[in-house]
Amino acid sequence: MRKGRCVMNTETEKTEAIVIDGLTKKYGDFTAVDHLDLRIHKGEVFGLLGPNGAGKTTTTLMLLGLTEPTEGRATINGIDCVRESIRVKSAVGYLPDNVGFYGSMTGRENLRFMGKINGLSGEELEQRIDELLQRVNMVDAADKKTSTYSRGMRQRLGIADVLMKDPQIIIMDEPTLGIDPEGVRELMLLIRDLAESDGRTILLSSHQLYQVQKVCDRMGIFVHGRMVACGSLEELGRQINSEGKSTTELSVYPDNIGLQKIFKEMDGINSIEHSSDMYVLRTEYDLRMKLSRELTEKGYTIMHMRQASSDLDEIYRTYFEKEAV
Repeated sequence: MRKGRCVMNTETEKTEAIVIDGLTKKYGDFTAVDHLDLRIHKGEVFGLLGPNGAGKTTTTLMLLGLTEPTEGRATINGIDCVRESIRVKSAVGYLPDNVGFYGSMTGRENLRFMGKINGLSGEELEQRIDELLQRVNMVDAADKKTSTYSRGMRQRLGIADVLMKDPQIIIMDEPTLGIDPEGVRELMLLIRDLAESDGRTILLSSHQLYQVQKVCDRMGIFVHGRMVACGSLEELGRQINSEGKSTTELSVYPDNIGLQKIFKEMDGINSIEHSSDMYVLRTEYDLRMKLSRELTEKGYTIMHMRQASSDLDEIYRTYFEKEAV
């Protein structure tokens, strides 16, 4: 895969909800997004993963028509994000990292206000509000002022707010930021349900590795404005292994100087980290069979051994270190 490129084969083109070709954004000499190619298909939860300043938010702003690209093109459901930005805003639901509501109004009143903006009224509006409050588990807090809401409650109400216009595509910017673990769990379940039950397409921008791993079908790793890797968790792990990178977690008894000498003298080990009774070996390839044979022959007992390249934090660390130098 060429850097900045994350596309599906031609057989899936008819199901593509978001199409990005060569999307680039420059601010003077600084390139915030560097020739991004991406295909996100309908009903998929796709995660843009990277640290702050990696280019995720700039990509989101271009998709929403809130800033124009320097180069390239993006469409959402066939709508050009620059030339038809008003249509894009009407068709796409957007959940920012910090949802704003009128604090003096209740959750129900805020939803009613948004529903009227989207052309709903009367019994249809009230029924829609009731359905959405139940959907996001906010019925008990619906008639409390939003100024009393926790961040997690505001995010759940924010999803209800987004759903008022029934969008088929929803873009979320750091949706779980600052939310307690139980709130995160509830929000992740809701996001999956929006895709699986409703068939909505979700583009989720985040730097929360574990959460992205749990909720996304595929993810793209952003570093310095470039997408350096893209795919499912399994595909990303295979990409790392094919590039000759591997990480092995290892616990051995006895843990002594002789053990450390074996590691240092073994070909293919690039670095050794030691914490408590656990070793983390960064290697050029999968050394598990070689380690097992060598350690057993020399009288050591392997208590724990695991190749860690299938973990998103390990995948992310590998790509980030490779591209950030």
